[in-house]
Amino acid sequence: MHAGDDTTHWRVKLVLHYDGRDFYGWQTQTNRRTVQGELSALLGRLCGVDAVSVTAAGRTDRGVHATGQVASALIPNRFDERELVRALNALAPSDLWIESAEPVPESFHPRYDALSRTYVYRVGLSPGSRSPFEHRWCWPVGHSLDRERIDAAASCIAGEHDFGAFAKSGQPERGVRCNVSSAFWREAARDAGILEFEITADRFLHHMVRYLVGTLVATGRGLRPVDHVGRLLEGEPGLKAAPPAPAQGLFLARVDYTSGQTEAKARGKGESE
Repeated sequence: MHAGDDTTHWRVKLVLHYDGRDFYGWQTQTNRRTVQGELSALLGRLCGVDAVSVTAAGRTDRGVHATGQVASALIPNRFDERELVRALNALAPSDLWIESAEPVPESFHPRYDALSRTYVYRVGLSPGSRSPFEHRWCWPVGHSLDRERIDAAASCIAGEHDFGAFAKSGQPERGVRCNVSSAFWREAARDAGILEFEITADRFLHHMVRYLVGTLVATGRGLRPVDHVGRLLEGEPGLKAAPPAPAQGLFLARVDYTSGQTEAKARGKGESE
């Protein structure tokens, strides 16, 4: 049983990694393999039911990966956190891994209680990035980009802006303003020839990171002026973002909460990348 708890159920916070290639995104779909559906069924097998309701911090799209997705479920009080992780990973498919589990208040919501989310987008610069063993986890551009141009173009992204120009049409009613705390390019620590774009914000619009990266890469190729991103953020009429970068380079890397995860956050925040 969960230590020190006499109740029959407890709410668990799970940190997940998954390879998004063979999933039709996070959200459950009829006759489609999804991360939510897979995890719900795994928990159901452990709990002796068909499925367990699961919510997540971010509804990742088809082909998008995660190394820090957060999910939550209310489960019977049968095992502690370590036992739960071991049992889930023993049953999980090879493209889904549960990193950790921890108890949280029953009111915890992984999406609405999140303070920020961090995405990383990987761009392959070497010809080898087009290898079938590489291109599934990056955008295989296959040649160098002008680093000064993409760094300069990204420098205006941090702050609160209207990101409507960098989003798929039909945005939700909650608006198009997002507060970005950081956005920058870096060389991948372990993979030569890979550039990573990391961005942290309180919320994201649908395909926002992919449109940003697509426009930044176009800037690095000389197809857009360096100030193009800034002018789009300022709402200059007639300007459009470049086509979005492909899904396979995008990773949900981290979701941050308050240390105690007990403060009630305002409803209406969300993430739809």
